[in-house]
Amino acid sequence: MSLDFKHTVQIDRPAAEVFAYVADFANNPAWQGGMVSCEWTSDTQMAEGSTYVQQARFMGKRIDTHFQVTEVVAGTSISIESTVSTFPIQVTRSVQPAGDASCHVTAHIRGQPTGLMKLFSGMVKKSVAKDYAALKTLLESRP
Repeated sequence: MSLDFKHTVQIDRPAAEVFAYVADFANNPAWQGGMVSCEWTSDTQMAEGSTYVQQARFMGKRIDTHFQVTEVVAGTSISIESTVSTFPIQVTRSVQPAGDASCHVTAHIRGQPTGLMKLFSGMVKKSVAKDYAALKTLLESRP
């Protein structure tokens, strides 16, 4: 079973500000459910070839996933791919202006869950929708 879907949310903040926030994966724990930590492991950050590791809790278990940035389109999109994971996944986050102080943020999620993770792949869409709603609330509440 493969996973391939997009989720888009409108955020009432300038696109450049939103992109800077979502492209810095160290911010993930502030808006992604279950995320405990996310730390850059390379000297460079938010650039092609940069790496990071995130720690999450899922069903009471600790899950460490390592990622590499595979593509960056300055100010517009950033793509990552898991390199060590129980759920091989690729994610592209893109931000498009929708006026002077608003933008559309799209997450394109692709993955090949293995083992028991196949059973939970249906929960991913719901989780992504909830996370991006939290991102919207977080960013729109900033001064």
